[in-house]
Amino acid sequence: MVEVGRSRPDRNVNERMPREIWVLVGSSFLIAIGYGIVAPTLPVFVRSFDVGITAASLVISVFALVRLLFAPVSGRLVSRLGEVPTFTIGLSVVALSTGACAFAASYWQLLVLRGLGGIGSTMFTVSALSLLIRLSPPHMRGRASGMWATGFLLGNVIGPLVGGVLGAVSLRAPFLVYAAVLVVVVCISLALLRGRDGTGPEQTAATEPPARFRDALAHPAYRAALAASFANGWVVFGVRVALVPLFVVEALGRPEAWGGVALAVFAVGNAATLVLAGRFADRRGRRPPVLAGLAISAAATSVLGYLTDPALFLAISLLAGMGSGLVNPPTNAAVADVIGSRARGGTVLAGFQMVADLGAIVGPIAAGALAEVAGFGAAFALSGAMALVALGFWLRAPETLPSAPGPRAAEESLAECSESECPSRRRPIP
Repeated sequence: MVEVGRSRPDRNVNERMPREIWVLVGSSFLIAIGYGIVAPTLPVFVRSFDVGITAASLVISVFALVRLLFAPVSGRLVSRLGEVPTFTIGLSVVALSTGACAFAASYWQLLVLRGLGGIGSTMFTVSALSLLIRLSPPHMRGRASGMWATGFLLGNVIGPLVGGVLGAVSLRAPFLVYAAVLVVVVCISLALLRGRDGTGPEQTAATEPPARFRDALAHPAYRAALAASFANGWVVFGVRVALVPLFVVEALGRPEAWGGVALAVFAVGNAATLVLAGRFADRRGRRPPVLAGLAISAAATSVLGYLTDPALFLAISLLAGMGSGLVNPPTNAAVADVIGSRARGGTVLAGFQMVADLGAIVGPIAAGALAEVAGFGAAFALSGAMALVALGFWLRAPETLPSAPGPRAAEESLAECSESECPSRRRPIP
């Protein structure tokens, strides 16, 4: 699975990215805008059905829960149907279910429709990652991952601004707009990505059997990537969204708007390092930016709950965002290196996504319970410890950059593995 033994690629940073990668980046941007359009309106819309806060929260949580449960199925669909069909079917499911939300007549209808949206969401997420791996040259994977993540980030920043305006007009309008955006993405993807997932007659012979999760799990770099993905889900998608707004209001005594400011500052720090981390990972290796990012994220997150000065809190939030941005692209690139560009990695990517969703679900619950008992400081410190655990895994992981120089190159890491530790050694390495 790991791509080793090839001639050292030309790592010209000015080399043009393949057109298909730009299509994926643009799609991620539009999808994130649509998701952001719905996000600020959804809780208010649910409450319009005369249900309590817990019931309203369930509609939001069911989306993430279904994503987690359906991820293994999505991985198998990618392996059997191909990336582009799974991608377009998944987006179509989300478009139909989201458009139907605008016409929901009861709370339970809305709950079921959001669950269906979660199924489609995990289908296009896993397939998009697989496409990104297969279509980006090995020496440009870090940059491609950085661009893809930046597209999502920018879309999530712009989307809520648009959604707030639409929500003021009608609580149902954001769902229709999101559905329309997804229809546009499906049409563009079918036109520009058709036949680019390795299913064509000229490509089939060069395609390896699908990568297996158990083989990937035997590689220490993949285990490190899983640890980083879980920590990222816990800290970034879970605890930060759940606890930062509460901490700003209850501990710092600031208006609720300051919670949004703190999250926006984190996003700015994240955007500032995503593309840079991807470029560095392609030129110098995956491990250096991941190690630096996890160390920064662990330190910054651990101290957030003990700060009393709002300005310092924003500064540390910016630093934490920069640390998170350093981790994402190289981690995705390392997973891509383990899978290789000629094998479909649906189940491997599904596992990678699942641990992030699991962290996003477990993190707020565990940290929230700890905050009630021991305070915000302990809750954020626990979250920082998750990043430290991931850092420990990465300290033991080999470098996976194809033809990477140095004693930690992937060639030597595989040579050092026994067959019981690295089952993938039993098959020829391309």
